[in-house]
Amino acid sequence: MFSIYYKDMNIDTPIESVYGIGPVFQKKLKKIGVNTISDLIFHFPHRYEDFSNMIPIEEVKINEVCTIQGEILDIKNSRTYRKKMSLTEALVKDNTAAIRAMWFNQPYLTNVLKKGDNIFLSGKIVIGNNEIYFSNPIYEKSDPADRIMPNSGLTHTGRLVPVYPETEKLSSRWLRFILKPLLLEFKNKISETLPEKILKENNFLGIGEALWQIHFPASKILAERAQQRFSFEELFFIELFVLRQRAKLSKEKAISFTPNLEKIKKFVSGLNFKLTDSQRKSAWQILKDLERPRPMNRLLEGDVGSGKTVVAAIAALNVAKPLTSSFDNRGLQTAFMAPTEILSKQHFQEIARLFGDFSLNIGLLTGKQDQFYSKKLKNQVIEISRKKLLEKILSGDIDILIGTHALIQDKVKFGRLGLVILDEQHRFGVEQRAKLCKTKKETKNRSRPELDQNTADVGIPHLLSMTATPIPRTLALTIYGDLDLSLIDELPKGRKKIITTIAKPEDRKKSYSFVRAQVKKGRQVFIICPRIESTNDARPNDCSVGQEERARQNKKPSSWDGVKAVKEEHEKLSKEIFPELKLAMLHGKLAVKEKEKIMKDFKNKKTDILVSTSVIEVGIDIPNASVMMIEGADRFGLAQLHQFRGRVGRSKYQSYCILFTDSHSKKTFQRLRALITSEDGFSLAEKDLQIRGPGDFKGSKQWGIPDLIMNSLKDIALVEKTREIAKEILLEDSELKKYPALRAKLGKFRERIHLE
Repeated sequence: MFSIYYKDMNIDTPIESVYGIGPVFQKKLKKIGVNTISDLIFHFPHRYEDFSNMIPIEEVKINEVCTIQGEILDIKNSRTYRKKMSLTEALVKDNTAAIRAMWFNQPYLTNVLKKGDNIFLSGKIVIGNNEIYFSNPIYEKSDPADRIMPNSGLTHTGRLVPVYPETEKLSSRWLRFILKPLLLEFKNKISETLPEKILKENNFLGIGEALWQIHFPASKILAERAQQRFSFEELFFIELFVLRQRAKLSKEKAISFTPNLEKIKKFVSGLNFKLTDSQRKSAWQILKDLERPRPMNRLLEGDVGSGKTVVAAIAALNVAKPLTSSFDNRGLQTAFMAPTEILSKQHFQEIARLFGDFSLNIGLLTGKQDQFYSKKLKNQVIEISRKKLLEKILSGDIDILIGTHALIQDKVKFGRLGLVILDEQHRFGVEQRAKLCKTKKETKNRSRPELDQNTADVGIPHLLSMTATPIPRTLALTIYGDLDLSLIDELPKGRKKIITTIAKPEDRKKSYSFVRAQVKKGRQVFIICPRIESTNDARPNDCSVGQEERARQNKKPSSWDGVKAVKEEHEKLSKEIFPELKLAMLHGKLAVKEKEKIMKDFKNKKTDILVSTSVIEVGIDIPNASVMMIEGADRFGLAQLHQFRGRVGRSKYQSYCILFTDSHSKKTFQRLRALITSEDGFSLAEKDLQIRGPGDFKGSKQWGIPDLIMNSLKDIALVEKTREIAKEILLEDSELKKYPALRAKLGKFRERIHLE
């Protein structure tokens, strides 16, 4: 019946042209990335309700989920006496018996369902006041002449019913209503993208059948087959994408640097600690990469406090002071980028300290502050004008430039860039690296020609990424498959194991006494809260706007009610719990200078307790801190909790991590107990992946991958199989000329997916 509306449309038609999608729903769909008919068709359900058990009314049983078909004998609205809520009651009869259906707070149903209507009802049978009835059943009108069998013409009842991620108030019922006619019209007009060979060898459903069965499956087996096809397909395109990126990078040229072992030995012997075996191994892997004439693309993983910065410093030293290089013997520059100004400044101070015995010029460039360090200045740090710093960068006079993303602004031009180091940003594409490297022609300065003498086209710089977030094996093979991995899987010797405990609400008083005792010993304390404010307008750090908006509009209790907030907790702790101690508050809404002052005071022991949001997760180093107290620990992932814990235990003092939770969920305690029994961030990341799933681990919206497909990232066998098939295809045809549909889909995939 809808075909007339789709006459002049195709799958790339904007949703504005689709019958039934008005301006309000257009806006909601666009918020979740649905802009075309194709986007809507590929918006998959994340689970199914099984309403396929269709039985006569006389056979229904208490607590059974079933579907019945019957005629409405009566329907009316009333209000409950105690709770003052709306109640809609209908009496439905078939040729065997009658049953009552009750809906709460849905008075509009009397305008939709009328006496004499034939309907299907699907839901759970409950008992109350000695009567069994349907509680809030799903309804669907039917033709009395039809005795419809399960999975035939039904949409909302009597079958496996798709349930979609209900964000932005897009109900599953509305999505089913819109999607069914679209699928009927377009499912056979969508081109197959997987090669015939792959379809046959894996017994996959064709694209049209798979689309129908993933949305409106005829059976559980067909639903699973459709899921398998699309899970494989999504992983397949991820693998094709990252493997082609790796191949593309291998064809680029970079400066090769022979390891200057004499300089490196001098640097290592000057450290006040011994490198661990995994630090040495990682450093050697990086040095060997730098020796090759193609760009390094390596990810250095290591727990908080494992010593990644020292390994990165060895790489920067070798680039600045190589034994020989394929360019010349003068060495090249390193750009060291960090996600925040606080962390950039911390790296600047640390790198300057580490290279105190070497003649290196080190610069700091952030949005608001520029500094310069040089041995020629008697190892002093001085403020420098932006203009002067930019000139030094262009002339090659700065060996190591540290900063935020200000480093990739157009005004910042490197004369001799050889290495890019990224902290907590895992990807930095060829195009982005090329942007940092300006050729002599591009950077020619007519007003200051003397700056051009050191400028050169040095190819694509090497890349070293660093992260304290352990990456599970399946994600390493897919999302980060174009990166080589180095692991620092041991902490420096002498570190004591952090004692981790789960605290119940009744343990709070005892925990506060423990914190006070630690401060009296001269130690400092972190207290982490999941949100900034507790007002209705405040949004939790890891809660989507859609969730919060629904909670406000429906005026129902939010799942975030009662969760500790930084501002409120800081005031309470300062006035009521620790009035004799010095407390400070840190969160993301504060100005950069204010945050820097707060952290500087905490590091200089002017503050006893820092109440903070997750802003302290990355990079902040306070060796004197011995207690990490985390409120609402169930609101964070295991990997994140492990990083919080790594902010303490960075000195000779015994350190503690106290996890507070009001949750009584078995899943919550399963996760938190994993944190107690393991100090290994990599095993915790694997557990977090299995318990919570990759969407929670790293944000499915950030990647642009459907929830259904994200779950496939738990399956190492599927990931490895998919990777091998992708390799075979590229080995046979690296440019995919034999597979034009595959190549076209990969181009669109690259635009849609977000792997950064």
